[in-house]
Amino acid sequence: MNGEEPMDVEPVEDVTFVRPFIITGGRAEPLQADLRLETLVVAVGVPDESLTFERRHIVAVCEQPTTVAEVASRVGVPLGVAKVLVSDLVVAGRLDCREPEELPLQMLERIRDHVRAL
Repeated sequence: MNGEEPMDVEPVEDVTFVRPFIITGGRAEPLQADLRLETLVVAVGVPDESLTFERRHIVAVCEQPTTVAEVASRVGVPLGVAKVLVSDLVVAGRLDCREPEELPLQMLERIRDHVRAL
């Protein structure tokens, strides 16, 4: 053969993949609608066995203040899933939210100008 894989071989499925709707219990909307990508979340206490794997992992990741976007990246879940899980943990009292201060207009304009210059 010419080094190509035979056509009758089926690709191997990733058996560790879990569908996002399973992780969130079928929910697509977070309980707290005000969570933003830059919202800082920090753990209240330590993760314990009463939490599911993903939620326990999020609490561990959030030992130091971490953005919601960074939580999604470090846990390896889509952003929407991270927002649902983070909001569940905030409502349960396992995480605390800290909204960063709004950037002044002058700072936003400087950022815009630098991005345009790229």
